[in-house]
Amino acid sequence: MTVLIYVNTSKQVGDSEHVKVFANTDATEAWFEENDPEGVAFEYEVLE
Repeated sequence: MTVLIYVNTSKQVGDSEHVKVFANTDATEAWFEENDPEGVAFEYEVLE
């Protein structure tokens, strides 16, 4: 299983807007359309 992660470097560590974690591509794309059209997320494997 993987998730997509977005890091807002303009926010400080610990700020609720600093990191976003998305369960799938659809959720990621929908969020980007509304909030950061030029943003980028990277895929990260979830360890079990």
